[in-house]
Amino acid sequence: MKFRTEIEIPKASWQIGYGDKIVLLGSCFSDNIARKLGEYYFQVTANPTGTLYNPVSIARHINDEAVCDADVFIITFGTAWVYEDKRTQTVVDNCEKRPATDFIRRRLTVEKIVGLWQPIIEAHPNKRFIFTVSPIRHLKDGLHENNLSKGILLLAVEQLNATYFPSYELLLDDLRDYRFYADDLMHPSSAAVEYIWERFIATFMTAETQKEMNDLHALWLNRHHRSLHPGSPEDIQFKARTEEQFRALKEKYPWLV
Repeated sequence: MKFRTEIEIPKASWQIGYGDKIVLLGSCFSDNIARKLGEYYFQVTANPTGTLYNPVSIARHINDEAVCDADVFIITFGTAWVYEDKRTQTVVDNCEKRPATDFIRRRLTVEKIVGLWQPIIEAHPNKRFIFTVSPIRHLKDGLHENNLSKGILLLAVEQLNATYFPSYELLLDDLRDYRFYADDLMHPSSAAVEYIWERFIATFMTAETQKEMNDLHALWLNRHHRSLHPGSPEDIQFKARTEEQFRALKEKYPWLV
């Protein structure tokens, strides 16, 4: 008897490896995946200009110098709602605690998002794009408006000529339980992030890359180990072995620090 709707995700037609420079832009869900990539020492940059939620703000930063040399972009749309500054008539990245009367709040259309993003994808034919919709719920918008917003994002991504990863569906339809949310009932729990991360690995990493990940994650765990007896002979020996492990891996992965 089955009690879950498990989502089958086909292996991607292209894979992510340790030679790739990866940039993640978008909602704070991007930070969760970036943190996991960092634990395995991928070459990763997350939201160099700050956390972004709507497709207009994310697009604005796609050509920044900090991200122009990336090989892989992982784009996470969080909301279709935007705030337009009445004075400048431009969409702002955040309201910076200014009064709501300074802004016009409006919802993007599917056509607007596709019209903005398809040219970006086409202008970077040598880049690989992964789009995902954040499973984080924007309860302040109200559940109905949150669902409309997510629906618009999903429809827009469906029309883009790019790879889609179903992080939204994995939490909302596969896990589908408040056990997998944090206490605020908006953000995914650590268990949910771990599950989505495992599905991401299975989709975008080859078996060879996954073996490399095991070696590098072992280094990360050793470097973040907290000794119960700092300064003891055992602790000194452990740190020496970890440093030796680091030097050996740095010969193969020169970006390690």
